[in-house]
Amino acid sequence: MGGLVGQSRGKAGLRAWGCAMAGLFLIAGCADDGTPKGAASSGTPGTSAAPSSTGGSATGGTGGSTPAARPGASTAIPMPPLDESKQPKTAAEARDLLGRIIIAEQNLGPQVVRSTPFESDPGRWPVLDEACVWQTEGLPDDVLATSTRHFHIPAKDGRGRVRINATVTIHHNREESGWETARAMEEVLRCPDQKLREGEELKRLWGGVFYLGEQMNGWTEDAFSESGDYVDAQDGGPYPYIWSQAQFGPVTMAISAKAGQGVAHDDLTAFVAQGTSVMMIQAKQELGKAAG
Repeated sequence: MGGLVGQSRGKAGLRAWGCAMAGLFLIAGCADDGTPKGAASSGTPGTSAAPSSTGGSATGGTGGSTPAARPGASTAIPMPPLDESKQPKTAAEARDLLGRIIIAEQNLGPQVVRSTPFESDPGRWPVLDEACVWQTEGLPDDVLATSTRHFHIPAKDGRGRVRINATVTIHHNREESGWETARAMEEVLRCPDQKLREGEELKRLWGGVFYLGEQMNGWTEDAFSESGDYVDAQDGGPYPYIWSQAQFGPVTMAISAKAGQGVAHDDLTAFVAQGTSVMMIQAKQELGKAAG
């Protein structure tokens, strides 16, 4: 997997994305010269822009009232060794694990509410077709379980609705989850413009993948993000769009956020970083080897 991801990175010339991704994942800003600076303010009520320097525990899939602590600008979530004996072997085990990793609205802040429908069909899988249109198919052989939860922040005080999705996918092993990340990067290269569904599109997408140890990535085996414009036939646009995906062992965890009128790109980053880091903490608690 690493070889294919490396080829994708080189082909797209995306290493300049490093500071921006470090800023997204670690909630740090970037100076004009590309060097990291202090924590960036989200500009959105209900989320704290001040990062914690230590990781914290979080509740499972049903969500608790207190979000887990986020990684600070200079402190990554510790990377424990994977305990392969804890990896799920059946679809039922994978669904159980998924429920303990995926976030609920409480993990994102008091303004965030559930959307309708709230959860995706567990037997379906999104596929980007040759025409760059998203379709759904049955689960592929390398996926044991997957789920997407849909949230939003209602429009208020002249600001449009913010849509937030959280996705967790459980594979058989680390190699399969790594290939998922590689395919995600290739989809951006192949389709910088994508149709989500009738009336909803993503435009001018670009992204980057950084393996553990590259460009300040000290918290996930593969860090993938994409950014671009979101256009909705009802709400207008273009508005900012962000996607962030992380990997630990057989698990991938992703958050996407789509802005509405009056909502800036920076307004989305705290939600994306918060959701991804909470799920990563929970995945490491479930699958990591205990210290000792």
